[in-house]
Order: sequence, then structure tokens, then C-alpha cells
Amino acid sequence: MTVTITVEVNGESYTNDVEPRLLLTHYIREVLNLTGTHVGCDTSNCGACTIILDGKAVKSCTVLAVRANGGKVTTIEGLAKKNGELHPLQDAFWEKHGLQCGFCTPGMIMSAYDLLSNNPNPSEQDIREGMSGNLCRCTGYHNIVKAIEYAAQKM
Repeated sequence: MTVTITVEVNGESYTNDVEPRLLLTHYIREVLNLTGTHVGCDTSNCGACTIILDGKAVKSCTVLAVRANGGKVTTIEGLAKKNGELHPLQDAFWEKHGLQCGFCTPGMIMSAYDLLSNNPNPSEQDIREGMSGNLCRCTGYHNIVKAIEYAAQKM
């Protein structure tokens, strides 16, 4: 049995037949071939799969694709401009060395995007609390915080 869903992803409408148990993260990666959203833990602990669903950051490994039916999704691919120019957050992570291996980076950037959408001038403590649902095993978080502070100034 499949269910037909229509989802706007990064400004483009998609209609697909999916199994009711398909997770949104797998829909994004396997059906839409948008592989910037990473699968880390499949338990919502790491945040690598964070996307924006209807204006809020969510861990897409905990959301069924059918839940996104009629909704709007933004993935890491949707932040850059059509001409390839990076979003200020993407640029900031590059400029301030907020990444090492890069595995957690898409989820970090999407969580930071949500944070800055709700608090455009966060304190360091606000950033650390806002990013607490995302794990990085490489950087130690210092440069991630600095990158988000830098992006906030640019935005």
C-alpha cells in the first residue's frame, strides 16, 4: 500500500507515492536524491538530519514523509541561491572553520538557520543552547559558535 504525497521542497513541488512508514529523511535522500541531509543515528540524538518543515527545525529521522504532505521543506541544498552563491550561514561555517569532517554540518546549519530566524542577535549562550540538539564529534563546537555569531552579523 502506498500513499500519494505532495511536498514543496526548496521551492519546488514534488508528488510521489510513498509507503506510509517511510521516514522524511529517507524520502529526501532516496526519492528526491537530495543527499545533503545526512542520516546519522536514526534516533534523533545527533541532529545530522535536521531540516526546516513548515518554518520549524525538525529532525527528519523522526518524521514520517506523509506528515510533510502539503507542507514546505527546506534542506541544506535550498539555502544557497540559484546562482550558487552561498547562504550567509554556509559562508560563515567556511570562513570561521565551523566544520572539519562536514558530516554534521548540514544539520548544524539548518538548526542555526532556525535559531537565527527566531533570534537574529543571539548571545553565545543562546547559540550554545539553540544548538544543543546537534552533535559534532570533530570540532569541539567553538568554531561552530563563532560561525553562527559571524553569520548573525552578516544577516
